[in-house]
Amino acid sequence: MDTTQFDIVKEMYRLIDAANAKNIQLRAIGGLAVEAHNRKKHPLFKREFGDLDFVIAKKQRKEFEAFMPSVDYSPHKQFNILNGDQRQIYYHNANDMKIDIFVGDFEMCHKIPLENRLTSDPVTIPLAELFLSKAQIVELNRKDMLDITSLLFNNETGSGDKDMINLKILAQLCSQDWGLYKTTSINLGHVENLMKDESVNLSQEERALVLSRAREIRKAFEEMPKPLPWQIRDRVGTRVKWYTEVEEVRR
Repeated sequence: MDTTQFDIVKEMYRLIDAANAKNIQLRAIGGLAVEAHNRKKHPLFKREFGDLDFVIAKKQRKEFEAFMPSVDYSPHKQFNILNGDQRQIYYHNANDMKIDIFVGDFEMCHKIPLENRLTSDPVTIPLAELFLSKAQIVELNRKDMLDITSLLFNNETGSGDKDMINLKILAQLCSQDWGLYKTTSINLGHVENLMKDESVNLSQEERALVLSRAREIRKAFEEMPKPLPWQIRDRVGTRVKWYTEVEEVRR
């Protein structure tokens, strides 16, 4: 893809606006969604983006499939035939850029339901679910760790969805899924350790802000209801695999 001729951020907004005009709920997920909430524009979180990721409502799948050719994208036919009710892939007709579409739910290492939450933000999935979509990655790399850090740095934790990581939603989803709770907790630990790294370009005040919001999430986990199946799974712990292996999609 020729990134000098193609502005991927503008493309994200173009597609969302075009979908809105057709009353299709298209919401960004992934690194560009994190960037959309990077209000402070701290240089630590500046990076390049290679593709786009979105979520659509399952009930709008047919409308969405008809919509994509009208905005210059062609389907990965074999993949979409086999997986289209859960996930779809499209390529830009001019530059071959890939778009990954999750249908109804986001499902990689762990499943995050989204069908009924797509109207909470006009551009991206809600911040709580966006946080979890990064925190659910079992093999976390530095890029994803910085995305989690960016979300904590730029957004308050609280009980709402507007410009806020909704602790009630985090607690609700993680009390229903021990595996999601476990991976998220492990990755919060990685972020907390990153804040001790003196080579990271953040002031002490900025590090303290990230850590305070991580502590708020941990507190929400401590206080959330823990149903009996969750407690039983907790006793088993990591002796049994608690996540799904994710395979790379090849064209």
